[in-house]
Amino acid sequence: MTQAPARPCAESAPHLGWSRDEMAQLVACDIADGSYVNLGIGIPELVAAHVPRGHELVFHTENGLLGVGPPPDDAHADPELINAGKKPITALPGAAYFHHADSFAMIRGGHLDVSVLGAMQVSMRGDLANWMTNEKDAIPAVGGAMDLVAGVKTVIVLTEHTTKTGEPKLVESCTYPLTGVGVVDRVYTNLAVIDVTANGFVVRAIAPGITFEDLARKTGAPLVDGRGERSILP
Repeated sequence: MTQAPARPCAESAPHLGWSRDEMAQLVACDIADGSYVNLGIGIPELVAAHVPRGHELVFHTENGLLGVGPPPDDAHADPELINAGKKPITALPGAAYFHHADSFAMIRGGHLDVSVLGAMQVSMRGDLANWMTNEKDAIPAVGGAMDLVAGVKTVIVLTEHTTKTGEPKLVESCTYPLTGVGVVDRVYTNLAVIDVTANGFVVRAIAPGITFEDLARKTGAPLVDGRGERSILP
């Protein structure tokens, strides 16, 4: 997937950093037209609501649907039509339903172009931790995330830049159990768009009101300012 440096496809609201919807919009604008895409639980689910007009992305959910549409409003939610995170979804005309074993065969067979996942930590080498925090009450269930990072061509992380307590999610080395090693290609946060490269974290875009110095203080690993350079993802 070849891309220019990430940029909003609409004017951003005048607040510090991007909102979650703006983050999702950035991702939707940057994914190549015609891509087959799996959206993870949480912020990644918002991407389906921000596909630009004239742009086609075919969304996949592990529990057996290809052709997921934008999230429904409460009045039109169908309790029997949900994604893998048990959130209500819609199905676009031409959508296909199938057994979850077939769904994972699509993933493991390399038939999906992009996976958009949340994260607890991403290392500067592209290691991803997004399923377990080592807390005593945490449920140890990696689920389909390990398949998605292993079988999908491009892995995008969409997450807040820091935890609720201000700890950085982008780090030199992950301290939580890993979902995959060296799998992340690009990270979208509320503060920046950052590529994972052989040289570590390379910044491609920074949110309005955020300086490079602000970003560096909130990141647990060195940053390279790569704005203005051409960005090429696998």
